[in-house]
Amino acid sequence: MTDPLSTSRAYLALADEHAPGLVEAFYLQGSVALDDYRPGVSDIDFVAVTAREPAAGELRTVHEALRRSHGETFFDGLYVTAADLRRDPEQCPPGLAVHEWRVLEGSRFERNLVTWHVLAQGGVPVRGPRPEVHTDWPALAERTRQNLAGYWTGWRVRAAFTPGAWTTSWGVLGMARLRHTLAERRVTSKTEAAAFALDAYDQRFHRIVREALRLRVGGEPQYRSPVHRHLDLLKFTAMVLAEP
Repeated sequence: MTDPLSTSRAYLALADEHAPGLVEAFYLQGSVALDDYRPGVSDIDFVAVTAREPAAGELRTVHEALRRSHGETFFDGLYVTAADLRRDPEQCPPGLAVHEWRVLEGSRFERNLVTWHVLAQGGVPVRGPRPEVHTDWPALAERTRQNLAGYWTGWRVRAAFTPGAWTTSWGVLGMARLRHTLAERRVTSKTEAAAFALDAYDQRFHRIVREALRLRVGGEPQYRSPVHRHLDLLKFTAMVLAEP
């Protein structure tokens, strides 16, 4: 079973070996910071603060070595400076990141206010003190609404043709999480969002919410028919997107 802290310590040992002095501070964010990490389901999400501009080659060496020893779970994150974290991420230039074991150059992966807010709310320091992080709730709320109107509206159109367990969990919990975040004025977790949806939405949607939660945390299936499950997913997501 993958443990985020032990994987992070293995990463730091490799970074210190192959890129001495590069990583000044290292934090876990995402599901770990939101107390919603699920082994076998969640990725390990990180923010590495560097003392200098990393070279893509040295990061590939580090992450390939980590993949060989701890490759059961994706170890995704980005490389920034301490100064980057103190300003609006929209003003930060693209940089190096890692997604599904690939080192990305000139990437905006995870350089956004969600990452900054999660880091400020509950980022887990593995190396270094708690970071100073720029936050801006009004801007995050506006971008959350834009995400619903943009990405998620388009996603629902595509999801009509891609039934399956992953689609169900991603769509129901992803959209509910954004509505819950707006209601709570903080970034919330997918598991919290399921509880919110069961409380906030009509009972006719509870079955699909419970199924999406079951796909994340385990339990008995709520559906015998994948067709009925997919139809309920589409009804639920249409309702969430229609909310003002």
